Amino acid sequence: MKSENTKTLRKKETAELRKMMKELKQQLMKYNNQISTGTPPEKPGEVKKTKKTIAKIMTVLNEKNKEKTKIKTS
Repeated sequence: MKSENTKTLRKKETAELRKMMKELKQQLMKYNNQISTGTPPEKPGEVKKTKKTIAKIMTVLNEKNKEKTKIKTS
């Protein structure tokens, strides 16, 4: 999977981001299972990209959540 740019992630809906994160976490689990069994992953660089993309998605979701709470408290 291609590493997503933060700007493009911010344009996406929350539901779409959550779906993307779920898929990426499943993919990361597959990579971790391969590593734990001693089998090298087909694309070792993808593990790092996947982790970074998950972190970016979590950051964007937290930003959106903070914006919602700011609006509610104002």
